[in-house]
Order: sequence, then structure tokens, then C-alpha cells
Amino acid sequence: MTGPRAWATIDLAAIRHNAALLAEAAGPASLCAVVKADGYGHGAVDVANAALQAGASRLGVAQVQEGVVLREAGIAAPIIVLSEPGATEFVTAASYDLEPTVYTAAAIESARRLHLRVHLKVDTGMRRSGCALGDAVGLARSASPASVWTHLAVADEPTHPHNRVQLARYDAVLASLAAAGIEVPLRHAANTAACLLHPDARYDMVRCGIGLYGLAPSPAQRGGFDLRPAMRLETTVSFVKRLAAGERLSYGLRGAVEKTTTVATLPIGYADGVRRSLWKEGSVLIGGIRRRILGVVTMDQMIVDCGDDDVRVGDEAVLIGRQGCESITADSWAEWLDTINYEVVCGISPRVGRRLADDS
Repeated sequence: MTGPRAWATIDLAAIRHNAALLAEAAGPASLCAVVKADGYGHGAVDVANAALQAGASRLGVAQVQEGVVLREAGIAAPIIVLSEPGATEFVTAASYDLEPTVYTAAAIESARRLHLRVHLKVDTGMRRSGCALGDAVGLARSASPASVWTHLAVADEPTHPHNRVQLARYDAVLASLAAAGIEVPLRHAANTAACLLHPDARYDMVRCGIGLYGLAPSPAQRGGFDLRPAMRLETTVSFVKRLAAGERLSYGLRGAVEKTTTVATLPIGYADGVRRSLWKEGSVLIGGIRRRILGVVTMDQMIVDCGDDDVRVGDEAVLIGRQGCESITADSWAEWLDTINYEVVCGISPRVGRRLADDS
């Protein structure tokens, strides 16, 4: 039997550590562990169980089907669906005891007929989804919501004035609901950044995603908290050859070697989540040494420059993680690709095998 040619090793001890750290930071607010997008590429079921063991009391997903996967894996904790489901999905949400977000009258009516607990989302300035501020009281009367919540657009920029604007709008909505005699059992506004950087945004619960996986929500927060990255991405050398000075390689012949060198082929490419343009600045670790990527990353393979070192087929190659004294992180990729660490880990495809580690 054959298996995957690249692996993402998921450190469940790191997940538990991060969940405990976030739960402690949020206290006395509770922790909702966000495990959408298959746990940001880490495996939703395993991450959910680890986070619940470490102090999370709820789980958050983006789609009804993601909640179904958790329920069918035997997870009984409350699950919030953080986007409003489509009209045909409310029956499934009810069947699997999921708690959908709502922000339209039609969705509230669908949920009411099925006696679903719902979470009313208010748009305080993200402008992506959520009901208008002036509609919150009327919708809440119809919904009797389990929570009223909002989402901060720039929580990872602690001094940005829009944070204060959004929280003031949210507080005003909560005051209006109280004045109307509408009870709000649960209030939440904070993601990882707001949990760690904005104590006044914690309310009754925080929704933490990226921090759960050991990654800072923005470059400015790196190293500020004891978050432990939970993913290691690795493969093995599949082919080695010598190239003469001046030879060009890979699609478009965009890569070139300046002197006679040993190059190693790795059986991982953009179909696995290693972005094609990573070759421009990226590197991998082989033998504890950074090796420059040569030429564009192709769908299934990539080539790296190993100089005159003795590199052999079967040698370990680390794309994310530590090898010897060197390390490459999801943040390293984000800098090379001009993106964010969220996109890096979420982009590791299902073709990459997942292995669990647990050193606790």
C-alpha cells in the first residue's frame, strides 16, 4: 500500500497549550475554539477534542456541514455556525443540534419553526455580514437569541480607532436590547487578537481561531505571547542530480544555477499547498541547512539548491518547522508570499497526509 509523499504533523499538545493560554487570558469569559476550514488545515475533529480538553466550552465553524462532521465524530459540545446558513440547511442544523448565526428575518423565521437556538450577528463596522444596528431589537424580539455578537475588523491593530467605534456601537445595541427587556445570555465580539489585546472586548466569550494553532494574528504580535505552532510540514528527497553552472530549470526555465551544484527534487508542489511563487524568496531545510528553492514550484514537485553537500534520496526536507538549529514558520511563508499565516496553513491540501503527535 502506498501513502502520501508529504506529511503535516499536528502537535496536539501544542493545541492544548494554546487553548489553555487563551482560556486563561479570556477569563472569566469562556473560550469558543474556532475549528472551521478543517481546523485551519490541522484537522477539525482532533483539534476540537484537544481544545475542549484544555478548557474550551464551545466550538465555532463556518458552515453547517463542518458542524455535521464534528457531531458525527461524537463531539457533544455546543457548536456555533458563524455564518448564516442557506435556506435549505436549517433542517440539517436542527438535526445535528447546531446553533446557527442569523441576521435576516427569513433566517430567523426558518430557525424559529425548528426551535433552534440562534446567535444574532450585528454589523458594527466590518461590513461583511450582520444585521443593521437599527434592526437588532426587532430581530432579537423574533429570535430570542442565545447570543448577540459582532466581529472586529482591525482587532490586530490595537491602536486603530475603529476598534473603539465598533465596541461603542455594540455596547449601544446591547443597551437598546436591555431597555427593550430582551435578555442576551451570551455576548461576544473578540477573536484571537481582541482576546489578547483588548480586554474590554472579551464580554462573556471569545472566539479564538489562529491563536489556537499557535500563530500570532499579525506580525506585530509575534513573540508577544507563548503560542506554540502546531503544524510541521515535511517530505523526503525523491531525486538528486548535479547541474552545471548556467543551467536553467523548471517551467519557463526561470530558475538558474550560478555554479555547478547538487539539486534535490522534493515530491510536493502547489497541488499540496506550496504556492507556485514561493520560489522567488523561499527555502526549505535539508540537513539542518536552508536550501534555496530553484525555479517555479510545479504542481507535484519542487527543486532546491543543495550546493556541494551530500544530500541523498530519502533525506528529510522540512518546509514548515524546525530541523537542527534552523526553523521555517508559516509566518516565514507569509512574508515570502506577501500574505498572512492563516492562508498558509489553511492552504495545505488534503493530499498532504496528517499525522498526530502528542508529547504531553
